Amino acid sequence: MKGRPQDQMRVGINHFMAYPQAMKPGGPLVETLQSLCADDYFSVVEVTRIPGAAPRAQAIAAARNAGRDVLFSAQPALLDGKYDMNSQDPQARQAAVDVARACVAEAAKWQAQGVTVLSGPAPAPVQRAAARTWLLASLKELCEFGRRQGGLPILLEPFDQVPSVKICLIGPAAEAVEVARHVSGYYPSFGLVLDLGRLPPPGESAAALDMAAPYLKHVHIGDCVMRDGVQPLAIALRELFKAGYLGQGVRRAVSFAIGPYGDQTGEQVLANAKEMLDAAWALV
Repeated sequence: MKGRPQDQMRVGINHFMAYPQAMKPGGPLVETLQSLCADDYFSVVEVTRIPGAAPRAQAIAAARNAGRDVLFSAQPALLDGKYDMNSQDPQARQAAVDVARACVAEAAKWQAQGVTVLSGPAPAPVQRAAARTWLLASLKELCEFGRRQGGLPILLEPFDQVPSVKICLIGPAAEAVEVARHVSGYYPSFGLVLDLGRLPPPGESAAALDMAAPYLKHVHIGDCVMRDGVQPLAIALRELFKAGYLGQGVRRAVSFAIGPYGDQTGEQVLANAKEMLDAAWALV
């Protein structure tokens, strides 16, 4: 592909994944975000909840002054507290929605372009239908709150249903599309975030992207794609073009959701991401 990736997409980076040490108490949160926002390679930055009014205000100013688009992730708050928006327990389910609502309220201060959430843990097979109903109700409640916060879109990211840290109710693209079809009928701004590394193998991933395309609002390049190398990323980018997510005159967001390996620094994470995307782009 001629030119730079930025010619046909808005390249983003997940701050709290690239700089996990920044999110620890006393960590260099503001400093690392300022450094990231000063890098013109990235025009989108993904953030999450920041404790403390003063550092939050500094972080927001850093992104705003640099003219960066912001996507806000509620996922760390939901995962850290083991909250479940599809719990059969009404009180537990409402507690999860309340945490997500707090994230939406904070995202509004950033003037974020959306808030990403995830479904709760996958229940026993006999409870899946009921859990899906509860999730739909939670998502619609959250979307209504987002509507009242200036129309802030809510975005659902499906996660794996194989043994992993996050075994969620909504994983397969077909199920995610059914959720998106239902919720967007009430709240048209609702959509999906897909991680290229969680799509089916090449050959099947194109079908998954085609299926999700009407609801696709954001794309992640995850660690597993990065580990596999330049060629798989090039293939994934080609499929984004075929699905119509990327194309001439369309500059949608594609963000790296990657963290450091071993003793890598955040700066090395960013450098590796840029090098790999440039190399993959040349093969598209």
